[in-house]
Amino acid sequence: MSKLHTVNKSPFEKSSLESCLAHVSEGAAVLLFEDGIYGALKGTAAAETVERALTSVKVYVLGEDLKARGFDEDRLINGISVVDYGGFVDLAAQADAVQAWL
Repeated sequence: MSKLHTVNKSPFEKSSLESCLAHVSEGAAVLLFEDGIYGALKGTAAAETVERALTSVKVYVLGEDLKARGFDEDRLINGISVVDYGGFVDLAAQADAVQAWL
């Protein structure tokens, strides 16, 4: 994996996810955590943008944050993978670099 991009802000309050997806390179990974998980949900204003991104990048969501906000995996956009804290660490360790979008 070339780069891991992390987004922890809601796409309905900040433009972090939109900016990230506009600049991410093919083959990179994007991890949504904390309020960033809202960008992974089906049927939202952000869903179409995320679905387009899935054609060239891998998108992950932190399962603990998804559950903490009252959602389960069936609410996720198809193609998004759920990771736990250990998976988050693995993604960061495998990446050449980590870019946090604030």
